Amino acid sequence: MREYDGSFQIETVTDAIRVSVQSVYLAAESDPGTLRYVFPYFVRIENTGGEPVQLFWRHWRIHDPVGGDQEVEGEGVVGETPLLAPGEAHEYQSFCVLRSPTGHMDGFYHFRRGDGSVFRAPIPRFQLQAPLDATGDYLA
Repeated sequence: MREYDGSFQIETVTDAIRVSVQSVYLAAESDPGTLRYVFPYFVRIENTGGEPVQLFWRHWRIHDPVGGDQEVEGEGVVGETPLLAPGEAHEYQSFCVLRSPTGHMDGFYHFRRGDGSVFRAPIPRFQLQAPLDATGDYLA
């Protein structure tokens, strides 16, 4: 299993919000025989601007070639609505379960500024990929 190493692979910056994401495959919780592929992902959200902002909503698009596409949205991230001062970052971990060994995710976060104005910061598309063995088959 490839483990999270503290670095982020994909990132984007919009409206002074840097969103970085890394995903891994969790073989110990996956079961290809029942079409269960588990992908933890790690997100870092950084306020690179000059004013505080609060993340209050998330919207995810999940592409699963076998299980079908779905959209997930809701308040905050993993039960939190972090307030980020200039230069601060919030990191969290979540996971996605697919019926396919490959897929991808993307979406956006909604933020509120101190003056009440709202903006969206995109979550960059990142791949969910189970590793291949030497014969080109997906590892269990």
